[in-house]
Amino acid sequence: MSKPEETKMEKVVSLCKRRGFIFQGSEIYGGLSGIYDYGPLGTDLRHNIKQYFWDNFIKERDDVYGMSAAILMPSRVWEASGHTELFTDPLVECKVCHERVRADQPEAIADHESKHKKEKVEWSKPTVFNLLVETKLGASETTAAKVNLRGEITQGVHVNFKNILDSMHPKIPFGIGQIGKAFRNEITPRDFLFRQREFEQMELQYYIKPEEAEGKRVFEYWKQFAFDWYLGLGFKKENLRLRQHASDERAHYAKDAWDIEYNTPFAGWKEAWGIHHRGDWDLRRHSEYSGVDMSYFDEEKKERFIPWDIECSGGVDRAVLFVLLEAYTEDEVDGEKRIYLKLLPRIAPIKVAVFPLLKNKPALVEKAREIYIMLKKEIDGVSFDDNGNIGKRYRRQDEIGTPYCVTVDFETIEKGAGVTIRDRDTGKQERVKIDELTKYLKVV
Repeated sequence: MSKPEETKMEKVVSLCKRRGFIFQGSEIYGGLSGIYDYGPLGTDLRHNIKQYFWDNFIKERDDVYGMSAAILMPSRVWEASGHTELFTDPLVECKVCHERVRADQPEAIADHESKHKKEKVEWSKPTVFNLLVETKLGASETTAAKVNLRGEITQGVHVNFKNILDSMHPKIPFGIGQIGKAFRNEITPRDFLFRQREFEQMELQYYIKPEEAEGKRVFEYWKQFAFDWYLGLGFKKENLRLRQHASDERAHYAKDAWDIEYNTPFAGWKEAWGIHHRGDWDLRRHSEYSGVDMSYFDEEKKERFIPWDIECSGGVDRAVLFVLLEAYTEDEVDGEKRIYLKLLPRIAPIKVAVFPLLKNKPALVEKAREIYIMLKKEIDGVSFDDNGNIGKRYRRQDEIGTPYCVTVDFETIEKGAGVTIRDRDTGKQERVKIDELTKYLKVV
């Protein structure tokens, strides 16, 4: 019987492990469902995506402040935010093996039933399951405080709203952005990085005056800004879309909500990013539950009000997954099948690889090392590679998404003819003088 062809998702998962992007969490102990570890290249890819977010949403703007809130938060925070009551999924349990899956995920139910074809699978009635992860802090069982690992990073910004006002004295409108880990006790984690129990988010909370016209204007601005930013990760425009939530689909805090969706090869259109009009829900609730005034005083109009919040929120890990799926490409070079990741230089883990044509020629190796050190001072993501023949090195760098390979050959040494630069996507090579190399690579 012939082996079924691998799906694109399976190919990407295999590449991620083979090339050091992503591994199953604690794999040698059997792994944990919905938990993944990032290897060297995956860490760099994820860092570059986060840096791209930080630069565009925070660093390059005059009206946004960055912060980093703690992961552990009192349970009272989640009562105020509505998560204790409303952060739930419907759960059903198999009466045969007692495995639990989400009742609103027919694909998870179908997968389970296919594993138990010989038995008639019966399901319990749906029950409500809260996704918050609980723990306790303190040495004594009787006095230990009940806390939660945050289910979203958003609340870390809202509970610090007054601290930002008092320390930075911002004028409305202004934003607060952060990147950080969140945790959800997902009933059915699935689809690799798409639905995990531990994941990372990048978010902006943008506070505005509570006026309908202003709310619509700012919401439309950030909706387009976020869409353009996501396109900037290297997606084809036809593979992304904006979709508005139906009124019965919105989260409990949302006055309006739109998703940027990616057309995945494993399940069609799936959420990549959210733009939510949260109104005054969060600040008003935290003011009520904490007893601390979370209002803003407008010095010009001499009035006090609870601001509205426009939120831009996206998963780092989903961005990594979707970028890898979008970038994964197969073609032929010189009659041989080639796999490569068509990553943009701004997010590629390695932007330039430097080779000596032959590793057993000291003059070539020495010059290649010299060029490697020169480039490393000016460009992030430079590697040195002399392992295997030149063809294998090209294939290896293609597979990890390196946009450019610089090769030192005999003409470099004997004729001062510069080096060759090979383009990953086209395979074409051109010669560039060594003293022009840094400028050339920064431009491309």
